[in-house]
Amino acid sequence: MLSKIKSCGLIGIDGYILEVETDISNGMPVFEIVGLADIAVKESKERVRSAIKNSGLEFPVRRITINLSPANIKKEGSSFDLPIALGILTATEQIVNGALDKYMFIGELSLDGEIKPVHGILPMAIAALKEGMEYLVLPAANADEAAVVKGLRILPVKNITEVILHLNGEKQLDEYTIDINELFKNKTEYEIDFADVKGQDNVKRALEVAASGAHNCIMIGSPGSGKSMVAKRLPTILPAMSFEEALEVTKIHSIAGMLPSNTSLVTTRPFRSPHHTISDVSLVGGGKYPKPGEISLAHYGVLFLDELPEFSKEALEVLRQPLEDGMVNISRVNASLSYPAKTMLLCAANPCKCGNFLDPSKQCTCTPKQVQQYLGRLSGPLLDRIDIHIEVASVKYKDLESTKDEEKSSEIRERVNRARKIQLERYKGLRIYSNSQLQPSMMNKYCRLDEDCRQLLKNAFEKLGLSARAHNRILKVSRTIADIEQSEDIKQRHIAEAIQYRSLDRKFWAG
Repeated sequence: MLSKIKSCGLIGIDGYILEVETDISNGMPVFEIVGLADIAVKESKERVRSAIKNSGLEFPVRRITINLSPANIKKEGSSFDLPIALGILTATEQIVNGALDKYMFIGELSLDGEIKPVHGILPMAIAALKEGMEYLVLPAANADEAAVVKGLRILPVKNITEVILHLNGEKQLDEYTIDINELFKNKTEYEIDFADVKGQDNVKRALEVAASGAHNCIMIGSPGSGKSMVAKRLPTILPAMSFEEALEVTKIHSIAGMLPSNTSLVTTRPFRSPHHTISDVSLVGGGKYPKPGEISLAHYGVLFLDELPEFSKEALEVLRQPLEDGMVNISRVNASLSYPAKTMLLCAANPCKCGNFLDPSKQCTCTPKQVQQYLGRLSGPLLDRIDIHIEVASVKYKDLESTKDEEKSSEIRERVNRARKIQLERYKGLRIYSNSQLQPSMMNKYCRLDEDCRQLLKNAFEKLGLSARAHNRILKVSRTIADIEQSEDIKQRHIAEAIQYRSLDRKFWAG
């Protein structure tokens, strides 16, 4: 007997339709799985055998051949257990259903027939909808995630017996739905707020500029000056995520197995803060079985690298291309995968080894050469991709004791949203969405300067010794500052403020 069951696999962050073909014939009792299956798929033979027997069903003592089609794509994971078991039961006529072509089945089996959750359900559900599937049968623990895909009927199950009873028409499964609007109702609520930060007005202003233009930035300051505290609050002033953005972020977290249980959708912008001992593979993705890295997990959010000079040179160098392209490309023998990585890079660093170079109240024990060598660990090409440099001074006691109400994140976010809306309108049809994405060829059109602005910029280069790499960065940031003020033209004050955000060019960095 021959049966065909629909299931789904993953390539990168996208699902693809897979057909489980089962042939049962006379001969020596053999159970074979073909179709470029990995070890986890091969091991499903024992899980399937035990699950069928322990559910009170008959496992055929005959020659069983399972083909996972298309056979030229490597199959990974345990999500094919359920469709393989159903293929065997259909081929042995323990399941009689003439409409199986409307169903897609996904799930891992335990030895007693329980159906366990798997990773990557959201992209699989999207693929099922595109393929025209009507029903998706999946583990009950994955139901919330799949239910955000409208137009697909979600049937959650706890064990294989429930599936068989449904397919044989003995007991119908209940369809599962959720209210997407309810998910987004509290999407901008955070437990932390910029109002928690005392003082540091210049840092808050710089991060507002960074959020308004999606600029990468680095903070330089002594230990305890509040760099990490401020960094964690950056997502609270970023524009709220759209449904399409939330869907893409959720897909990445689902595939990586980072989606919290009973979570349908990631509705707040991600904030990732890996330790400086992280490897280059963990940072950008890859491995024997490629998975998204930290830069992809921060897609549409913030990647915060604290103690930046302490990161390995290899890890920092591999960031360059993803930051430029907004995409990570991983090539392997069997496939080439791509993971999106449109993230804001936020870095923090001490100004020297002892950390006291910028603190007037403490004695720096480093020589000028040691200061230069410490920040010299940061490569020029990486700094080329950072638009804003912020000097973070130590917080004064009077600021800590102040009872003044600090500005809330919601108030700052209103200005950020307004600036982003101006940029979306300006660059409509150009495939860029923020000032940080401006190409050199676009500068003359969108960053025009009058003679006074040009003279100010020229004087800054001559007197402050700014590097050539600072020119376009200053223009981009000036354009963002003008947008915050809703000014069509870039003014001298916009240029002057942007120049202040190039500390590494003029004070610390030689080159």
